[in-house]
Amino acid sequence: MSELSYLIYILVFIIGSVLGLLISYKKHGEPFVFNGVEIFSLLIAIIGWILLFNYSFIYNIIGFISPEILISIGLFLIALVIGMRPGYGRKETLIGIIISAIIWIITYMLI
Repeated sequence: MSELSYLIYILVFIIGSVLGLLISYKKHGEPFVFNGVEIFSLLIAIIGWILLFNYSFIYNIIGFISPEILISIGLFLIALVIGMRPGYGRKETLIGIIISAIIWIITYMLI
């Protein structure tokens, strides 16, 4: 990997974090009172973590999207959820990591 790839990853993560914070403040104007799991944020977190952990498996299946693009999209989606207001997105991130790790273990045990 080149330095340009790392720069793109950092830039994409920062942009995703800022957008996640802006979206979260627009959606939740009140202090942290929501204790449930947001389905939309959960889906974003799951997709992002799957793209980040399993990019090589997805690249082998799809073949026409480079791993750098898959990692960048995954980091952007993860940053959207992690960058939310304090208290929001933590459960969704943990569930996304667990599901992605399970998928990673299953795919590498079968291959």
